Amino acid sequence: MNQHGLGSTASDKIGEQKKRRNEWRVIPTLLPFLWEYKLRVAISLGFLIAAKLANVGVPLVMKVIVDDLTPGQQILAVPFSLLIAYGALRFANTLFAELRDMVFVRVAQRAVRRVALNVFRHLHSLSLRFHLNRQTGGMTRDIERGTRGISTLLTYMLFSIIPVILEFLLVSAVLWQRFDWRFVAVTYVAVAAYIGFTISITEWRTAIRRRANELDSKANSRAIDSLLNYETVKYFNNEEFEAQRYDANLTSYEAAAVKTEASLGVLNIGQSVIIAFAATALMVLAAEGVVSGQLTLGDLVLVNALLIQLYIPLNFLGMAYREIKQSLIDMDRMFRLLEENREIKDAAEAIPVTEGALSVSFKNVSFSYQTERKILDDISFEIPAGKKVAVVGHSGSGKSTLARLLYRFYDVNSGVIQINGVDIRQLRQSSLRSSIGIVPQDTVLFNDTIYYNIHYGRTSANRESVLAAAKAAHIHDFIVTLPEGYESAVGERGLKLSGGEKQRVAIARALLKQPRILIFDEATSALDSQSEKAIQEQLEPLARSHTTLVIAHRLSTIMDAYQILVMDQGRLIERGTHRELLEQEGAYARMWALQQQEEASREIKRIP
Repeated sequence: MNQHGLGSTASDKIGEQKKRRNEWRVIPTLLPFLWEYKLRVAISLGFLIAAKLANVGVPLVMKVIVDDLTPGQQILAVPFSLLIAYGALRFANTLFAELRDMVFVRVAQRAVRRVALNVFRHLHSLSLRFHLNRQTGGMTRDIERGTRGISTLLTYMLFSIIPVILEFLLVSAVLWQRFDWRFVAVTYVAVAAYIGFTISITEWRTAIRRRANELDSKANSRAIDSLLNYETVKYFNNEEFEAQRYDANLTSYEAAAVKTEASLGVLNIGQSVIIAFAATALMVLAAEGVVSGQLTLGDLVLVNALLIQLYIPLNFLGMAYREIKQSLIDMDRMFRLLEENREIKDAAEAIPVTEGALSVSFKNVSFSYQTERKILDDISFEIPAGKKVAVVGHSGSGKSTLARLLYRFYDVNSGVIQINGVDIRQLRQSSLRSSIGIVPQDTVLFNDTIYYNIHYGRTSANRESVLAAAKAAHIHDFIVTLPEGYESAVGERGLKLSGGEKQRVAIARALLKQPRILIFDEATSALDSQSEKAIQEQLEPLARSHTTLVIAHRLSTIMDAYQILVMDQGRLIERGTHRELLEQEGAYARMWALQQQEEASREIKRIP
């Protein structure tokens, strides 16, 4: 479509306009958080107005003091009352500004908390597809910058932009009342030129800063990904390779950051030139007035003080606008996460899972992660309530996908999955998932204690229940030998535990949940034969009282299954009991014979 330069340029412009629209759109999103604390916001604005009135009152008092102390004026004493008023106004300006900040701080922090919580909840509501594609490091950096940007935006919008506008109006009113139109005209022209220059240059800098942010997130993602795969890096002696890849990202960020700072210098120089010309013009007008006798020395001091009070915050306005734009960019990246569509949503009339025993049925289910590759092709089977059905097959045959679909991490492309005859798409996701317990093949634990990871299965459970689940999973005896027992830390992703220990913690966690449907996804694959046999003895009576789906590698663990399903390339090619499948002398029988041979070979090797 966009092979021609014109089409590409138009597309880029549309994309840029969309980005700008998204940036400014976040402001209405924050208004409900301000409205929730409308009284605090009103009080803060009141303190703000009082502070600015006091600030503008300072040069007015100073003018009178200077005029009263000028030689030739008929004054008999030092104007102590005016000096006291001058000090009081100075103090009032600081006092009201600090009170304003103290009152408003809760509004800003509460907004940060609420938005961060909304983003966190939304991320958990997104599908597994999103989380398999995301880059954790970059996403966490976006959230961090975005939440910080909320506080910055609220602070600068309320306490920088509004104060500058208010002060500009007050200074203009004083200049109009006490001096001629030329003073007001110079002030207005200078302010307009300053704001126009600041906005135009800042817009240019925005694209540079956005690119710097993207490179920063990319570098952070690279670093976290490398550290999470620390062992793999060591296995292949690729420390220097990882360092070079990270440095390549840092080099790109460095170039963008340098360009950002250089553009900042251009902005600051231009702003200073505008202020210098305006200040010089006003002082020339004031000096001419003093020489001609139309103005006093106090008026000259007043003009100078008003200029200082106006242009200092106006210079701050440039920084405030830059910070607001940066905050909008940062928040835009975070709010884009909220715009990620929930692939899996509850139906409008979704119902909870019924009480009692549950049956599961797959009817003509087909599914693919990507359209060009079908994972499941017309799968149909049923797990009666309280029965155990096993699924076997070579790696990549689609076995684990059955568990993901039952959990409704994805929706099927065609067909239907039912629980007690109800399509799971008509069930509430929270109710559905609370009814299912799983022991996955690849167990990932939280970077916390063993107790926390087991207790995570049912956060309302007491300690006795946690210990009972650990004993049932044959992990209790190991835990009590550790120096810190159940309070032992497992490390990031559970790396301090062996594969078998992690799997037993996962089994304990699933048992503690007390689900009505159990899924064992090669749950004992990392265990030795003795531990596997011991745990199987514990799981068998549990499976008899639950609706159980077992995805198995070792066929010896599923001999007692109500039905065994054999999968190959996403299709069911055989089904039946262990004995029936052996009698068919098909794929299952060949798998059984091969595993028996491997087991016999291991036994021979054990004999001294």
